[in-house]
Amino acid sequence: MRFQKTLNLYHENGFSFQYGNPAVLNKHITVGLTYVSSRLGSAIRSNAIKQDNLFLSGSYNFRVNRTIQPLLRANVGLFRADYESAIFKDLANSSPLLSTEFGLAIPLHNRLKFESALGYNLITGDGSDSPGTLYPIFYHLSIYWNLFNHHSK
Repeated sequence: MRFQKTLNLYHENGFSFQYGNPAVLNKHITVGLTYVSSRLGSAIRSNAIKQDNLFLSGSYNFRVNRTIQPLLRANVGLFRADYESAIFKDLANSSPLLSTEFGLAIPLHNRLKFESALGYNLITGDGSDSPGTLYPIFYHLSIYWNLFNHHSK
């Protein structure tokens, strides 16, 4: 599960899947797929703009055998805002996503991992050529459950 907040804007929650093969650089590299949406956050029972983010990521994890593991991540994907009204049809409602993150991961009990990161969207919007609700700074807390190998940390 991923709980994300755009600085000075919406809560966007969703799901994140990460995969890391221990044979690839000794668990330092992971790839992932994430979907977060204000539909699962600020737009629940409110008039907040419904926006969706879907992106692929690649991470480099430092100190993988330690309790606190710093990480760097790059994301690429698609952002879409649903304005829900025809009067906004001339406004840009989608944009490519390109962002970076720096964070910390803390694996617990061999299956559970908490991760928190600060991110920066390299493509943002002003409302004319890309959505005005695509802000540059976001942060998140992700909770992962290891489905495949309960013996690895």
